[in-house]
Amino acid sequence: MFKFVVKHQSGKARTGQLITSHGKIATPAFVPVATQATVKALTPKQLEEIGFEAALCNTYHLYLRPGADIVKKIGGLQKFMAWNKPIFTDSGGFQVFSLKDGLCAVNDDCVTFKSHLDASKHIFTPEKSMQIQRKLGADIIFAFDECLDINADYETTKKSLERTHRWALRSLNEFKKLNKDKKQALYGIVQGGRFLDLRKKSAQFISSLGFDAIGIGSIFGDPKTESKKIVEHTLKFLPENKPKHLLGIGAVEDIFTYVELGIDTFDCVLPTRLARVGYVFVRPESGGRLSNKFRYRITNSKFKSDSKPLDTKCDCYICQNFSRAYINHLFKAKELLFNTLMTYHNLYFFNRMMKEIREAIEKNKFSGLKKKWLK
Repeated sequence: MFKFVVKHQSGKARTGQLITSHGKIATPAFVPVATQATVKALTPKQLEEIGFEAALCNTYHLYLRPGADIVKKIGGLQKFMAWNKPIFTDSGGFQVFSLKDGLCAVNDDCVTFKSHLDASKHIFTPEKSMQIQRKLGADIIFAFDECLDINADYETTKKSLERTHRWALRSLNEFKKLNKDKKQALYGIVQGGRFLDLRKKSAQFISSLGFDAIGIGSIFGDPKTESKKIVEHTLKFLPENKPKHLLGIGAVEDIFTYVELGIDTFDCVLPTRLARVGYVFVRPESGGRLSNKFRYRITNSKFKSDSKPLDTKCDCYICQNFSRAYINHLFKAKELLFNTLMTYHNLYFFNRMMKEIREAIEKNKFSGLKKKWLK
């Protein structure tokens, strides 16, 4: 069961609903990453308290441990991690291709890699990625693709794109065999590096195959102006009636930029990973930004006796109950609670921001909200 409904459009920005067998997701949405069937430091109940309607798990990591067969035996990811809401799984491709030199080898048929855990040898094919994701039981899954560095040269990118397109067909064919009950939706992935002609070619090819939705991959790093140009160009060749997911995007300014272009969902480890090393996300009206990236580091000694909350304009449980001094103390004392409080706040920040974005689009006030945040 999968359906996408556009509710309101303001320019290219839009609100909508992704409807899955485990519930609805209001879009645009930020999807927190639960790599190993957990958002690090939080319980599913806390995620629900914050207001999230979906999470994204990692196929590569769950394949290695505990194994897709075990997850299936327990009842699928929802039951396994006690999260009875929609779940995305990525294809595992990004993690496989991110392995260090010597741990991964690719040919047109498959990818052979060594586990980062114990160096054991494994093989991923498009078909195997679909089979693993089927066993995991996610509502939304991704086709297996080859992930290149954004700086790869033209010929390397072109050859990789041809492989990704062949793997898209193989992923789709295997998915159709496995998804007779229509419980899952499959996203095709557009690649093409930094080359606009290859992005166009990929967008047109993936759009022609009948995927349920589209993911856009490998938009990383600087310059941000180029990344925006690539996404804007790619979207011209994608069907308007299908949801679009931008993989690995989590910077505040990027989310505003890409919502304005028509992107519906995002995922990224940024809010949670930065939380664990002490970076606090703050709203623009919190007495001025504490940095130029909507964040500051609570571990700095100047917060040792600061009685203010993490964000003076935040109404989350953490900001209503704990001081900067206390959270600074938790870090210095190496207390595990530090990770929980920081992660809760940062994810609350992102969920509240997305809610405000949706409300602004519905009222045709998105451009004003963007100016307020990015001034």
